[in-house]
Amino acid sequence: MARYTGPVCRICRREGQKLFLKGERCLGPKCGIERRRYAPGQHGQRRGRKPSEYGLQLREKQKARRTYGVLERQFQKHFREAARLPGATGENLLRVLELRLDNVVYRLGFADSRAQARQLVRHGHFMVNGRKTNIPSFRARIGDIITVRPQSLPHEYFQTRAQILPTRQAPDWLSLDATNQAGRVVSLPRREQIDTRLSEQLIVEFYSR
Repeated sequence: MARYTGPVCRICRREGQKLFLKGERCLGPKCGIERRRYAPGQHGQRRGRKPSEYGLQLREKQKARRTYGVLERQFQKHFREAARLPGATGENLLRVLELRLDNVVYRLGFADSRAQARQLVRHGHFMVNGRKTNIPSFRARIGDIITVRPQSLPHEYFQTRAQILPTRQAPDWLSLDATNQAGRVVSLPRREQIDTRLSEQLIVEFYSR
């Protein structure tokens, strides 16, 4: 399966803001964008021209893709799904992205980044409603219960995570049972509950050209 394997700090510098792709490292002094606040490449420090309307739309779409770790074809698929749902397409798109299993695992605090959450899901460490699920793009629904597989609980990672989970705060649309290392989707995420700094209307305009 195709995936980006390059330096992720370069992505944040290109977008001009922290996308928190490395978890806790992004909060410390080692964060790449803190040390070099300019775009990557040999022309990164040059003062660029004012971006066009298309350029702004493209950057916002790329920012969303990179934030959630989704490749172009899959992102287009998510957009088509969002367009078919009732309501505002932009908000629907963010909701579809938030309900991906890898993102739910990240939001519950089982991982420090979406990339780490995606790896844990792919390795089969989680169950949805009692069934092993190793598809990161699996869309969670209201009432779904996400738990760590019993076979994975003795692993050192989850033993350490059990000590960290009580300090984590899940968003309002999720409930976390830190004692049993389980979470539940209690409602669909509303726009004000999604803390991702994105202008979803620009993404809609990009695909509506």
